[in-house]
Amino acid sequence: MIDQPPQAAAPAARTWARPLVVLPALGACALVGALFPSFSKRSTFAVLLFGGLLIWLGSSGRLPRRPVPVRLTGAATWWLVPTLFLAIVELVNFLFGSTYQHPTLSVLLDPVLDRYPARAAAYFAWLAGMWGLARR
Repeated sequence: MIDQPPQAAAPAARTWARPLVVLPALGACALVGALFPSFSKRSTFAVLLFGGLLIWLGSSGRLPRRPVPVRLTGAATWWLVPTLFLAIVELVNFLFGSTYQHPTLSVLLDPVLDRYPARAAAYFAWLAGMWGLARR
């Protein structure tokens, strides 16, 4: 008789780590974080608090992990091009000073992020992106 290896079962996701729980929690955090004006001490504290919590959760091993692709697909590589370009533009404008002729992307987005719903949506997108990274 040949011994059969035990069936490998996927680890069950903890209740608090399921999207049904996480997305409303991230939404609540975004609604609270969007209450503060851009670039204020309170908003910086909220970003550090929520971002630090997600980084800690991701590095602690308390979250169920998603499989990581072995290599980037062609489509993912093409997403890096505008991302790196915008990051370089932001860095150069930041280092040389944000002027009227050469504003940083943050200054350009200030009129949009001045409204609470847009700021809350952007905050939620940032938190959801961080959550996705924390699970990798």
